[in-house]
Amino acid sequence: MACPRCKSLALVEVALGQTKVCECTGCHGLWVDAATFDNICTDRERQSVVLGSASEMFKPGERSIEMKIQYLRCPACRQLMQRVNFAKCSGVIVDLCKGHGSWFDRDELQHIVEFIRTGGLDLARTKEKAELEAARRRLEAARRDQYIPMDREPIHGTWTFGETDLFDIAGSIFDCIRSDND
Repeated sequence: MACPRCKSLALVEVALGQTKVCECTGCHGLWVDAATFDNICTDRERQSVVLGSASEMFKPGERSIEMKIQYLRCPACRQLMQRVNFAKCSGVIVDLCKGHGSWFDRDELQHIVEFIRTGGLDLARTKEKAELEAARRRLEAARRDQYIPMDREPIHGTWTFGETDLFDIAGSIFDCIRSDND
């Protein structure tokens, strides 16, 4: 596979402890398949190895941010990868191919491991649960405040009404029109 950043250099398989990843010898980016990345995120021993293999220039908490946004192609399928903020709040933008894996520019994997080990992933999950609960409460409040009874089921995206409902609606519209004309 060719490096998605350098495009011309081949990726070389390297071992981080028992974890195998592919590295570009030019830009020192890493290609990590999806299953391996999941293992790194959940296994503290693998995280220690990743942090232990950090480049000499790696400084925890310090990230260089590239100002020019560039979408990279997956080295496996050549499709454009998605750029995602890991855990929606880490500040580390990762290039992701859902079917194959993730591309980490130099030291990004170490920053993600640092984020996980300092409790960032747990905080992100707590925040997401709170946001889901708030959305659930807003939905319930909106259902209580709606004019149309919620015991009616939508059919193909529309609501079904009984004959008396239609007369009530028509009467309300007629009252509005009549009051505008008075």
